[in-house]
Formats: sequence, C-alpha cells, structure tokens
Amino acid sequence: MNIPHATPTIAYRAAKPGSLAATIEAESSEGCRVALLGVPDDTGVRLNAGRPGAVEGPIAFREAMIRGYAADCAGGPLPRVFDAGDVHRAGSLADTHERVTEATAALAGAGLLPVMIGGGHDLTFPFVRAIAQQLDEPMVGVYFDAHLDVRTEEGSGMPFHRLIEGGFARELHVHGLDRFATSAEHLRWFNAHGGRADPFGPDDQWPDGELFVSFDLDVIDQAHAPGVSAPNPCGWSSGLACRWARTAGRCPRVRCFDIMELCPPHDEPQNDPDNGVGRTARLAVRIFAEFLAGVAERRP
Repeated sequence: MNIPHATPTIAYRAAKPGSLAATIEAESSEGCRVALLGVPDDTGVRLNAGRPGAVEGPIAFREAMIRGYAADCAGGPLPRVFDAGDVHRAGSLADTHERVTEATAALAGAGLLPVMIGGGHDLTFPFVRAIAQQLDEPMVGVYFDAHLDVRTEEGSGMPFHRLIEGGFARELHVHGLDRFATSAEHLRWFNAHGGRADPFGPDDQWPDGELFVSFDLDVIDQAHAPGVSAPNPCGWSSGLACRWARTAGRCPRVRCFDIMELCPPHDEPQNDPDNGVGRTARLAVRIFAEFLAGVAERRP
C-alpha cells in the first residue's frame, strides 16, 4: 500500500518469530486494523527551545518494538498492524504538516485506525486535522500532557490552539497537567474555549462525540520516562499511563491515537541484555501495546 510522502520501513526484518513486531506488516495493509505512521521531525520542539532529539523517536520506537512483546500474549491476540513508514520533514513546518495530513488521510480512507509516533507535539495538529476533515465535523480531544500546548506562536506547543482555531476540534480535555509548568494566560484561553483539566477518570464515561487521543510522554514522571523533550519531575507512573492507553483503545469513538515527544538522545538504557533500548522507548511500545489490547476489546 503506497501512502503519500511515507518512506517504508525495513525494521521488522530483524524481528524475532512470535514477537509482536514479527506480526506487523510493512508492505500490505490487507487484514490489518491499525496503521502505524512515524514522523521523525522535531522542528517544532527546536522552535520552542525544547530539548532536540525527538526526530529519532520513530526509529527508537521500532527498535524497542523488535525487542519487545509477544504477539499472542496471555491477554489475548492483538489486532494486526500495518506500518506505513515515516513521513519526513519538508522545507517548512507548514509543508511537513501538509505531508502528515495527506498521509493520515490515506490511512483513514483505507479504513485503518491511525496511530502516529513522533516527533514534536505540533504534529498532532495535522494528524487530527486529517481525521476531522474526513468526518466533516470538529472532534473532541482527550490528551495526556504536562502542558496545555495552546501557544499561538509556531512550534511544538501550538497543536491544540490550532485545532480549536481551525475548527477541527470543539472541546478539549487535558489529563496530567502540571500547573507549575502552565502559564495563567494559557490556562485562561483554555478555559475560555471549553477546555477542562482532569474532568474524568479512565473508568468513567468519556465525552460524547468523535474523539482523538494524544499521548505526550512528558506526562509521565522522568523516573520512568527520562527520554522526552521536556522532563517531568512530578508526573504519572507508567502503570497509570498504560491504564489510560488501554481505556482509549477500548473506546470505539477514538478515531486516532498518537504517542509524541520520544527523545532517544536523553533516554536511559535499561540494564538488561537488550543493550541500547531506552526505558522511555520501551515504555512507549508498552503504551502502544496497551492501546492495541484496548482496540481488541472494542464492541461494534
């Protein structure tokens, strides 16, 4: 399956038989339910003076996937995944965003549930834009982030402002917000535009409407996730993050999901035989696996 602007990956040729990675298709989407799309770009992070390195997020994610989980685990079989490859940066941030929107639209148009691995959080804007344009209605956003990311200036901190401003989202729900890392101005804008902070739990009723879910890894405590663009000294446990990811997968109205700001140069390798695999990359794969397990539990 050819996806606009996407370069296919050959990473899974090294996957161990019986692993989750060995079941991922990189050439054909036939029989697949979920599509994986990497976007190795941290231009937005650099524009906002964040720690560079998220450009390496997708490749680190796939490396951790290859050394990760079993396909037929005790929790039941997972839905098959098509890896569409990577959409690389273009001449400008806006051009890169256009590429992401076109690639995502092709995946969703083929009946696949898109999952994006980044990359700067600004990429959530073109990713969700593609789904909202196909639905022809604004979506409801649920995102896990230590920051609101509603800046007006171009960069990784702008996606949710752009989604509201462009009419692609009508309502925002943020979980894990660090109020010491949030300006009063941004919080006022967020509240004035229908935003809500930690309004419901993972086992509660989710908001009505067609949903997008965005997972910025900096919502997790830096003890568990040091390899992010903006480390969080007082964030979530990895267990809580995985619980939310599984619940998101289970909700049939979640139309796309992303895992953002994996920053391998600042990651810490785990002290095990899988040399070179960072703990944050491994956790990102676990979050993806939990989301897949949730999708497998979806009711029609």
